Amino acid sequence: QVQLVESGGGLVQAGGSLRLSCAASGRTFSSFAMGWFRQAPGKERAFVAGLSWSSGRKYHVDYVKGRFTISRDNAKNTVYLKMNSLKPEDTAVYYCAARAGTIITNVRGGYDYWGQGTQVTVSS
Repeated sequence: QVQLVESGGGLVQAGGSLRLSCAASGRTFSSFAMGWFRQAPGKERAFVAGLSWSSGRKYHVDYVKGRFTISRDNAKNTVYLKMNSLKPEDTAVYYCAARAGTIITNVRGGYDYWGQGTQVTVSS
């Protein structure tokens, strides 16, 4: 049974930083792709960044490039999202997701497993 557990969310002032963690268990994730999504109130869940676990290849959407960085720790089976220069519009629930295969996709339906989400609130 695959489990994804996010942590690291919280309240931060604009310009601040947070690092989200996604602890993965239940499978060997070397053949998985991981993604971070976010969902603000009243909006669709949107792709933020993705990573292919085996190759380490990464992808970030344009509006977070230069501010957010996805990474992994193989020994800990954990994926991170480091968020710098946070803005009030980054306020959302952030979700970790996993899909079998090595291809990163920005399509929500392309992911097989989801975490419970962690709230990030950025005050102005």
